[in-house]
Amino acid sequence: MEGSEQLRKGDAKVSMAFSELPRGYDAGTDSSVIFCSFVCFGPAKSPMEMSSNEQSDWHGMQTPVLFNHHVPLEINSTTIQHIDLNPIESTPKAVANGERVLILTPLRDASQYINKYFDLLSELTYPHGLIDLAFLIGDSTDDTMAVLAAELDRVQRRTDKIPFRSAKVIEKDFGVHHHQDVEDRHSFAAQGPRRKAIGKARNYLLYSALQPEHSWVYWRDVDIVDSPSAILEDFMAHDRDILVPSELSNPTQLLE
Repeated sequence: MEGSEQLRKGDAKVSMAFSELPRGYDAGTDSSVIFCSFVCFGPAKSPMEMSSNEQSDWHGMQTPVLFNHHVPLEINSTTIQHIDLNPIESTPKAVANGERVLILTPLRDASQYINKYFDLLSELTYPHGLIDLAFLIGDSTDDTMAVLAAELDRVQRRTDKIPFRSAKVIEKDFGVHHHQDVEDRHSFAAQGPRRKAIGKARNYLLYSALQPEHSWVYWRDVDIVDSPSAILEDFMAHDRDILVPSELSNPTQLLE
């Protein structure tokens, strides 16, 4: 049996190849023949045969060792979704970072306020392309849905910078029957059921509209008659997780 042994200069990879074997030879029946393939890390020659420069090049090199090596796990199921929220941040430099804002507004018998609501919303100085709108209409007896749809269509059809990134309208009734006039809404007897219904509406609206890419959530009442155009930037500048503004029924209260 003749064999050939090759040693490549510069590394210590050794390959043994037996090129000539008897015809019909079965290596499985001959225990004296072992075919090996192995890789060694180290110089390709004995230290006695290396020059001083070669020994200096190899000095300090060590064979790498991997302990508890794990092959990456690959998941191909289409029913499993992975969401990484680590890149999503809420910072005072929201505009520069392109941080998305979600504006949420629950509505009930609010048709008379919607036009003014959108007039103020259109004046926001935060880039509208980074703002998503979401509304929940519940237990309404007036034309809230039609007025809201018409205003959304009017705003989103504009060709300037006023249209928002997206808008979503959600319907959910909670069985609320108390009147919407000021005296009835703020009476002591109405506070328990009213606050319970408001909490449910906010939960449904938040869970239905919030997306992983949203950095900020801004709850805005529909009956606000005035607010700063830079209110979002003002809130963000405080760099707080939760911020609650003061609402005044009479602007002269600021002077008292």
